[in-house]
Amino acid sequence: MNTTTAAAEAKVTVATIRTWCRIGAVAAAKVAGRWVIDTASLARRVAIGAMKRPATQVQLTADDIIRLGGRRWQKGDMDRVYLNDWQDYIQGVEIDYYKTGNVCGAAIDGRGIANGRVAALLGAVRKVYFDSADGLLHINHYGADCVEIRYLDGQRTHLNLVARIFAGIKAAVAAAR
Repeated sequence: MNTTTAAAEAKVTVATIRTWCRIGAVAAAKVAGRWVIDTASLARRVAIGAMKRPATQVQLTADDIIRLGGRRWQKGDMDRVYLNDWQDYIQGVEIDYYKTGNVCGAAIDGRGIANGRVAALLGAVRKVYFDSADGLLHINHYGADCVEIRYLDGQRTHLNLVARIFAGIKAAVAAAR
């Protein structure tokens, strides 16, 4: 099954499913650039998650962001971990790419959006980093707290991209712990 179907079945975000695939929490393989998840493995992972206590508030650390693929940058008193692949962690947003790096498909909460609209969505965020000095995740953006999205069926909605990035990163960190 694909990441969107797996996320719906497991009641987690697509970013969480991708993280599970990357860290080996579920059996999966990339086929033509997309994750194909083993159904039985996903069912076992969901069962394991159901046995755990309810989730507590996730407190992020620099090591958490590094585990997600972040790169540490230090200069003088500054100590930051930049997450360059932040777009993989937008909660409810799935973007697939050709080998060239161009977008070949995108969806928000399972509803398709035009490939060209993804550039505007991703261009709304400049950088995502964890600052060790204040212990907070920072998102530098150009009004990404309210981005207008038009679906393929013509309907429009507003998307709080910053909130979805925060939620997706926290979910990925919780899944990796």
